[in-house]
Amino acid sequence: MMMKRPRKLIGLIFFVGLLIGIFLIYGGEKAISYTSTDDYCVSCHIHPLADDAWKKSTHYYNKSGIKIHCVDCHLPPKGSFNYLAVKTKTGLKDLYGFYFKDSASFNWQAKGELEHAVKIVYNESCIKCHQTLFSKGLSAEGGTAHLYYEKNAEKLKLNCINCHLTVGHYNPNYKHQKMQGIPVANSTKELFTTPATVTSFTKFTEQIPNTAISFNMIPVKGGTFKMGSSDSEPLRKNDEGPVRSVTVSKFFMGEVEVTWDEYWAFYASTMSEGRLDPVIVMEKNAGNPDAISGPTPPFGIPDQGWGSGARPAITMSHYGAQTYCQWLSKVTGKKYRLPTEAEWEFACRGGSETPYFFKGDPRRFVNKGLRNKIMGVDTTGINSYVVYEINSMGKTQEPAFVKANPFGLKNMAGNVAEYCSDWYSPEAYKATGTTVSDPKGPESGEEHVVRGGSYNSEAGEVRSAAREFTQTVNWLKTDPQQPKSIWWYSDIKGIGFRVVCEADSLQ
Repeated sequence: MMMKRPRKLIGLIFFVGLLIGIFLIYGGEKAISYTSTDDYCVSCHIHPLADDAWKKSTHYYNKSGIKIHCVDCHLPPKGSFNYLAVKTKTGLKDLYGFYFKDSASFNWQAKGELEHAVKIVYNESCIKCHQTLFSKGLSAEGGTAHLYYEKNAEKLKLNCINCHLTVGHYNPNYKHQKMQGIPVANSTKELFTTPATVTSFTKFTEQIPNTAISFNMIPVKGGTFKMGSSDSEPLRKNDEGPVRSVTVSKFFMGEVEVTWDEYWAFYASTMSEGRLDPVIVMEKNAGNPDAISGPTPPFGIPDQGWGSGARPAITMSHYGAQTYCQWLSKVTGKKYRLPTEAEWEFACRGGSETPYFFKGDPRRFVNKGLRNKIMGVDTTGINSYVVYEINSMGKTQEPAFVKANPFGLKNMAGNVAEYCSDWYSPEAYKATGTTVSDPKGPESGEEHVVRGGSYNSEAGEVRSAAREFTQTVNWLKTDPQQPKSIWWYSDIKGIGFRVVCEADSLQ
């Protein structure tokens, strides 16, 4: 009799535990289902534009009548190893944002850009639904692009959303197809018939003949300066090289980056339908501006829907920037080119030897560290001179957005990173601080130096000494053409250039 009671008790406990388990599983499943509906997502994510854009997209409005839901893209596939972990983490983050943050303060436009989208869209979820990459009716260009994806997805970390950004949230300004037509600046001004005449080493306004486009050139006297980092270790770049004394001769530099109005004038004058070998093009064009073959039509809208006009021209390749300088030289009769790295840094510093050409502690500009996260970032100085991560609103800005540096140049730091003429050689630079502009530097290479940081850069990346380099393979990951374009990059937006005019060529 004594043995039967424990057995009954154990049986009762097991039965109660089973009921509780069933209840928890059933309740958990119900909770997961309830918090996975579109209505629930929208109730927490107070972003009406995203909801409207979703209903206009092919994931909602399509021929098949199949509706793709929020969780189908923004969570890993249901049943996968990390589905519940990501759902829990995302849910807690969203609840915190709902109760403790002001949705009106969010930059919703920036959250729709690819840089943010790749963080919240799961490639495995795309592939779970789209199991056939070579579906019936796929275009020849689509087949080429999908074959490239199949062979390089893992190596280049390609995601479906790199090319199909708008399938979930429609954006009329984004098109992954070849641009049609030639953008033309809206102007009622008379066309210039001659370029500017320069008789002294003073500021002048260049005029592009047969257009209504002009731009300012600033005289930079040149001199000797300390090139390289003068910052403390936490903010240094690994490839900044040693601090050394460098001398540059006088030159003129564009007051601002080359604008879309200027670049579209070049495009309209020289655009070509075919893709030509750069060496052949350069040899063919020597001494003949009418023979210069310019860019082929880009894929999509290069200005990203942010607007053209006075905004800096972006996404052209280093070769495209060089060819622009060649064309500009021919039509104006002056010698225009990309700046050397030494010229660029001298101009950016504006006579300073500090991390920036304006006052301020770099550590207080960086949104890192316990103190800055608690006390906030001190942007009083930097916001007046630099378009960068904190004040850019996720896009490039026009010149009036900032003040000029002591030499009269705007946006040397930030807005868009800028090409230099130098080849990039980290080994030579670390050892000696030399570049191709120095006789001791390398004469060729595969990538070029890039300076200045962009609208998407942290404060530490827009210092006068910070430097980067072109990354041709990564910047052409989603170009659907074979061979890849020599004119346009498909996977970087914060890159542009400004021109230098050699002063000696005007005398």
